[in-house]
Amino acid sequence: MAEPACLTVLTTTDSEEKARDLARSAVEARLAACAQVSAPVTSVYRWQDAVETAEEWQVLLKTTAERYDELEAHLLAAHDYATPEIIALPVVRGSERYLGWVAAETAPTAEL
Repeated sequence: MAEPACLTVLTTTDSEEKARDLARSAVEARLAACAQVSAPVTSVYRWQDAVETAEEWQVLLKTTAERYDELEAHLLAAHDYATPEIIALPVVRGSERYLGWVAAETAPTAEL
């Protein structure tokens, strides 16, 4: 199966302000065309041999497969979690105009 051209990348953080900062910095760096910050979600997870429950804000970033590695590096550098959730979900279909916009907005500056 061919690699999808576009991805939705998901991360979470523990405050709305941090989520907005992650979203804005990725879009400003042209690593994501768009980022959506969702209202608080309740996360239940195992961490250091204990089951934890925390309120988190979810950030969905729209990018291309070509820019994923740079986006991941950016999120790792900007994130304050020791092991942040950063997962990429393939966009298997979408409107041609929207996916074209994602590609154009995440194109490296040198290509513009």
